[in-house]
Parts: sequence; structure tokens; C-alpha cells
Amino acid sequence: MEYNGNNLIELGYRPAKWFKKAIQYINENNLDENQVKSYLEQFRQPEPIPLHEVPKDFIINIRAEHESENDNVEKVIKTMNVLMKTPTLVAGAIMPDACPTGPEGHIPVGGVVVAKNAIHPGFHSADICCSVMLTDFGKIDPKTVLDMAHSITHFGYGGRPRGEQMPMSQELMDAFRDNIFLKDEKLISIARSHMGTQGDGNHFLFVGISKNTGNTMLVTHHGSRAPGAALYDKGMKVANRFREEISPETLRENAWIPYETEEGQSYWEALQLIRNWTKENHTSIHDAILNQLEIEKEDRYWNEHNFVFKDGDLFYHAKGATPLDDKFMPDITGPRLIPLNMSEPVLIVQGATNERNLGFAPHGAGRNFSRTQHKKSLAHKTIEEVFAEETQGLDIRFFSNEIDISELPTAYKSAHHVRAQIEEYELCEVLDEVMPYGCIMAGDVQKNAPWKKKKKFRKA
Repeated sequence: MEYNGNNLIELGYRPAKWFKKAIQYINENNLDENQVKSYLEQFRQPEPIPLHEVPKDFIINIRAEHESENDNVEKVIKTMNVLMKTPTLVAGAIMPDACPTGPEGHIPVGGVVVAKNAIHPGFHSADICCSVMLTDFGKIDPKTVLDMAHSITHFGYGGRPRGEQMPMSQELMDAFRDNIFLKDEKLISIARSHMGTQGDGNHFLFVGISKNTGNTMLVTHHGSRAPGAALYDKGMKVANRFREEISPETLRENAWIPYETEEGQSYWEALQLIRNWTKENHTSIHDAILNQLEIEKEDRYWNEHNFVFKDGDLFYHAKGATPLDDKFMPDITGPRLIPLNMSEPVLIVQGATNERNLGFAPHGAGRNFSRTQHKKSLAHKTIEEVFAEETQGLDIRFFSNEIDISELPTAYKSAHHVRAQIEEYELCEVLDEVMPYGCIMAGDVQKNAPWKKKKKFRKA
């Protein structure tokens, strides 16, 4: 008989890419029934790993303080209930700043999930190692720091123009070239051009005054830019190849790379290199400002809040959650940072693992509504009116010179409510507050984007 795919399925094999080659081999060599069974054994796949029948337990460190927050909290809990059926997961928690990021089953911002022997690229998303760095500038006028920072930092799409690029260390470039996920020369070229850039969205450069010391402090917030996004894309493709073979019921976005595989080891190493790149990126901006002002820093600390942390065979995936436990950060140099919004202090915190937090705290204020919903709610006012009302007394700048009202304070959850719930659930301890003077953000990068200008020019 001539074999086809249905015959292989009847023999208990799940459809796969190898079907075509196997069928061709069987038919060309006229294998008999016993020979076919013997030949196909090499393709025998393990039984698919099923979803958990019941979601694994997760800790809820959030509640609605106002009716406007009800829908957000309900959606966060619903998505966690679907997410926690993922086969690798053993524990989870949601923070007071949690908000959904997509369809049910996707990890929310403000979510922490613990997987056994598995790395889930979808749980750290494209903005790998989104993080914050603080440098203490001492007793210096905050306007001087903000003005200098504005002349040095870079927001928006793409990298820095040639001639304005900040150097990427040779050691890091060599390490990229030794990793199977990062050795692409195009990716390395992008990593070089993106050094010293901050992107767009909710990323910022903030200047404020320490409540405890009166010193001026600079805080930057951004992730790994295009290099991290490229690693995420590669990681998702690998994870989904594994998902198709070992757990096809798992949602595509929740696919994982088994840590014990060669791909898992290499991906873990790649994450650490992207982490190093991001820290170097923050440092480049801070040091350039210090150098131009000809002053020495008094202190500096840094932490990521969108990453994967390893403890034995457990992988803690924090999608917008601040690591507190020192075991998560081998290079820790001080307390952690929780920014709220441009009109509120950046919190300087410390804490330990307890029964509610899994070793993490919130990462910010989160959102109750999407950017689009928020803009619609303010449609009765001009952009200039909204900006004047929400930034009174602050020096707020947009790098693109276009106001983005979706990043103004009312776009975010009540900072007061987030802080109250940090205290209520005993998530961490506030040591100091950096009181706001001003900040720089990308602004509405879509409004006068270069590609839109080109289209207008062509029409003309």
C-alpha cells in the first residue's frame, strides 16, 4: 500500500513537519507494516503536556478603590485564572498596579508568575529588562541637570544618528557574537546605534529632589530597545516550536523554552547579555550628563522590573514588578525604585520575600484605561488645556515637541491608591521619595513622524 498522512495519524503520530519526508521514504522503499513501525519509532513524540485542570493558586494584592477600577481588577483576575492553567506554572501574584495587556490568558502588567524549568518569552514581552536607574547628583540646581539631560538623551524611534552615537563596550559586543541568539551582525549594529536611547511610550528621564537629603536625583526609565525586541522575536519562535511538539493546548503567547535544552541555556545567557546592554545604556546617559556638568555622582542604584529571575529550578517572570529579594539581582548596589507618574515622587524602597509578594513589589502606577479610552475621556478639552492643568508647577518636556496626553498623570491609576495598597498588603517599605521637579518623555511620536512627512511630500 502507499502511505499518506492519515496512515501515520492512525498509527498514533501527531501531524508534524517530518511527515512529508517520512512518507516519501516509506513509499520509495516499499516498507512493510513491521518495517514502517520500526522506522517511525525515531519520530515517536511524548504525550502532549496538558493544561492544569484547575488554575494554580495566585496571590491577589489589588482591589478596586473606586468604581472606575472595577473593570480593570476583574479583567486582571480573569486573565490570571486562564494564565495559571499553563502547565509549567506553580505560583503567581498580582500587584496593586496590575492591568491587562491583551486577551484573557496573557500575563498582565503587574503580574508575577513562577515556572518550573521553563523560560516564557511572552511573559517578559518585547521590552526585555525595562528598568530604572537613579544617580544622586548632590546639591545642584535640578534645572541645570534637566537642561543638560535634555541636550544629551535621545527619545523616539530608531537609534542615534551617526556622529552622535554612544559607544557599546567591546566586551559586550564580543559576548553577543558568542551567543546563538545574539550573534547576528545586523542585531549587533542595531545594539550599537541604540546605545544611549530611551525609546517612547511611558519611558522617561525624571529629575527630582530627595525628601531625605535635599539632593538632586536623576532617574531614567527604559528597556533594551530594538536589541531586546529582536531577542524576544527569536525566543517566541523557538518557544512555539517546543509548544507545537510538547503542549499544543498552551496558548501561543504562553509558550516556553525548556531550560534543560541547549536552546534554553542559550536563551538564558542571551537574557543576561541583554540585561547587561540595558544597564550599560542607562549608565551611558547618566555618565554623559555627569561628565558634561563636571561633577562626580554621590550614589547610584538600578533595578529591572520586566525580566526573568532564576532561583534553582524556578524561574520568576515579572511583567512589571520590582524585585526585592537580593537573590534575584547579583549586582545589587542599593534599594529599589518605584516610579508612579510625572507629578508624583519616585519611591525608593526595600523589602524581603513574604507570603504575599513572592519577593516582588509594584513597578509603578499602572493604567485603568487604554491610551485610546483616556484620550476620548478628555476630548472636550484641548491638548494644551489638559497639559496646563496636569503639569502645573512642573517642568515637563516632550522630546518630539508634541504633547502626549496619554502619558499625563490622569492616564494612570491613583498613585495614592497604589501606595495605600503597598502598605496594606505589606509588599515593601518606603525609605525615601524623590519629589518631582520635571521630566522628559518622547511625546506623541506619531504626530509628525518622518514617514508621515514623506507621504505628504509625495502627495504634494
